[in-house]
Amino acid sequence: MPQRNRKTSTAAETRNWLELPPDVTASILSRLGAIEILNSAQKVCSQWRNICKDPSMWRSIDMRHSYPLKKFYYDLEKMCFHAVDRSCGHLLDINIEYFGTDELLFYIAERSVHLKRLQLFSCCDISYDALGEVALNLPFLEELEIFVCDNDISKHALETIGRSCPLLKSLKYNLLYCKDNVCDDEALAIAQSMPELRRLELLANGLTNEGLQAILDGCLHLEYLDLRQCFNVRPGEDLEKRCVERIKTLRRPYDSTHDYEFEIVMRCPA
Repeated sequence: MPQRNRKTSTAAETRNWLELPPDVTASILSRLGAIEILNSAQKVCSQWRNICKDPSMWRSIDMRHSYPLKKFYYDLEKMCFHAVDRSCGHLLDINIEYFGTDELLFYIAERSVHLKRLQLFSCCDISYDALGEVALNLPFLEELEIFVCDNDISKHALETIGRSCPLLKSLKYNLLYCKDNVCDDEALAIAQSMPELRRLELLANGLTNEGLQAILDGCLHLEYLDLRQCFNVRPGEDLEKRCVERIKTLRRPYDSTHDYEFEIVMRCPA
């Protein structure tokens, strides 16, 4: 029996992974991020390289990385251009973190008209107002996630996004720093132009009760609403009751953010 176990172990150790069916290999490689595929996996052998060049491998492009190391070691924007080219117009989902320019954003939109999900995290070199123009080429967009560290998106840009993307069902527009100023412009733009929303996150936004009421009036299908760190929202009994009756999952201003994947710089509410 011990000898048989040693043989089994030896067979496993000497297994030739290149003998796996191509579809199985593709399934395994697809679990890697775009950076790992372009920088490592495709260089293993010609078979893996051919699989990595298949457009079906690039329907989803994940450019997440460990900032700041990979940002300086690799030309991430150049790699992203290349990944978009490999999708051959079949890109459905893309995630970009810590890098990117308006040029890259327009490049993605022009070559990915069927895009359904776009995530931009702390892309400080992208002017977020450019999203309004980009949205004109993304009529099938269903999910938009933006984590902003500096510039806010203008009311006009949000309205353009809403009108250009009629299928939009999820908007995550979260800020790094809690807003001290009172501002309902963004909430009003969302309420007026995104009637099909099911999920809305506005962490650290400056909206007030007025903005919240507008969202409830304009987004009649809303099921999830996240208002954590929105300390200008102070609903009375009637507004609170309306939220509870309308929204299945409600995250209130003072709820904990411990389960949020990004860190928000808190401030003490007045």
